[in-house]
Amino acid sequence: MRGTSATVDPEEIGRFAENAEAWWDPEGSFRPLHRLNPVRLGFIRQHLVTHFHGDDRSLRPFEGLALLDIGCGGGLIAEPMTRLGFAVTGIDADARAITVARAHAEATGLAIDYRVGAAEALVDAGQRFDVVLAFEVIEHVADPGATLNRTARSFGLAIIAAELVLGWLPRGTHDWRKFMRPSELVLGLRRNRLYATQLAGVSYHLARGEWSLSRDLEVNYMVMAVRR
Repeated sequence: MRGTSATVDPEEIGRFAENAEAWWDPEGSFRPLHRLNPVRLGFIRQHLVTHFHGDDRSLRPFEGLALLDIGCGGGLIAEPMTRLGFAVTGIDADARAITVARAHAEATGLAIDYRVGAAEALVDAGQRFDVVLAFEVIEHVADPGATLNRTARSFGLAIIAAELVLGWLPRGTHDWRKFMRPSELVLGLRRNRLYATQLAGVSYHLARGEWSLSRDLEVNYMVMAVRR
């Protein structure tokens, strides 16, 4: 990441801030993320245990490692990562979300370093982490070039279905023009000396009402990359 890039889009932050109090309501505005979380957490745990040669049987296999959660929101990823042993720093440009995250972490007895700001500030300060996460972030930044796939199908499912028909997300949550194809994201990572090691699709099964990993990259996908 380059410290000179301006990633924060005030309009995007404003949309999320309007619903900040609902972060921990599993039936509220962020319900899709609550449903998606088990799949994301399983992907993270599995591949990071392998990468760091951790003990897959341990409840805290990442003890002693530092993790940065960019765009942490109310802490839906930061909290389980802390429970897995990481020393977690969560950063978000939405001050209201950080307030919610801090309060929830305090109520559950978790020590998480939450900060209001952009990731560039950490780059400029020279801070380093063993793991950096950025979920549901890239498609909302001011300069995506600086993870939803930009396909006709993603427009139909992520915007028309999720926002307009099913009402899972507030209208205007996504701008299809900011969606990134996997090839674009992988190339952008490579330009910054990060090389993709895992690429997985995330598919929603309407009949079962649940998400799962798949080979389908047409809409949602996750990428793991390592620095070499």
